[in-house]
Amino acid sequence: MHPADFLQALRAEGTTPIILDGGLGTHLAERGNDVTGKLWSAQILMDRPEEVRAAHQDFFAAGAQVATTCSYQVSLDGLAGVGSSDKFETMLHTSVRLAREAATTETSETPRWVAVSVGPYGAGPGAGTEYDGAYDLDAAQLAQWHRARVEILAETDADLIIFETVPSLAEVEALASVAKELTLPVWLSLAVRADEQGNVVLGDGTDLRAAAKLIEDSGVWAGVGVNCCPVPQAVDALKILGEETNLPLSAYPNSGEIWDHEARVWIPGTEGNDLPSAVPALIAAGARLIGGCCQVSPEQITRVREAAQQG
Repeated sequence: MHPADFLQALRAEGTTPIILDGGLGTHLAERGNDVTGKLWSAQILMDRPEEVRAAHQDFFAAGAQVATTCSYQVSLDGLAGVGSSDKFETMLHTSVRLAREAATTETSETPRWVAVSVGPYGAGPGAGTEYDGAYDLDAAQLAQWHRARVEILAETDADLIIFETVPSLAEVEALASVAKELTLPVWLSLAVRADEQGNVVLGDGTDLRAAAKLIEDSGVWAGVGVNCCPVPQAVDALKILGEETNLPLSAYPNSGEIWDHEARVWIPGTEGNDLPSAVPALIAAGARLIGGCCQVSPEQITRVREAAQQG
């Protein structure tokens, strides 16, 4: 498969949505790996790459068509913090290789693609601020921070790049400037929340409609969507993004549980977050890529695929 094949499949009329994988980091934990350290799933990429490959295979076996690489939290700052900055470039290349190997281990009736996962500044030195965008950096500084990692990943044989869990308008601006320099299709996935009035906003409080207009006007994105938010917010966000942009849309919500980045544990969230049950609503809102984020298992991805096929 090539990037053009992915874009063609994405835009094909009358077809079911493309199915993304689920929560790679949390599935690695379910497989018995310790992801509670500073590097989260990147630690497993470093120490037990065979486990990363196996986790990707689990999601493909469950019906996923796209593997997101184990590179979300691979940053030069993060690796320097544990004395492993010399492994930066190797780990990024390895993350793509493992996903590609999982995609081609056995013959599949449907195409399989590899999406490079690029986490926000908050997943690196921002220390858990990917949900509120409290960075205290401007767009130029954020672009500079992202550029080195993205340049390495853009040289791999991945099919697309997804900037994930992006919570701030400044980071949206930064990533648009970085994306202009790339030849691979580039996708933007936002971190959203509900404000006090119940309106869907970016993590930093920016009105989602204002962000969507900026995204549309930049002209660099292959698609846009949301991830790691509760299912109802994902549906509401897609409706707004669909009204304000002409881009293909994606959604991969979490299980509804909430990550406490200080205690580094998941705490119960709200009810009404069964992802497979929400697939019809996500499709109605325009989703062309549907999957899951944290705490969404291969079993749930199977149910997502079945729900998408039923329409």
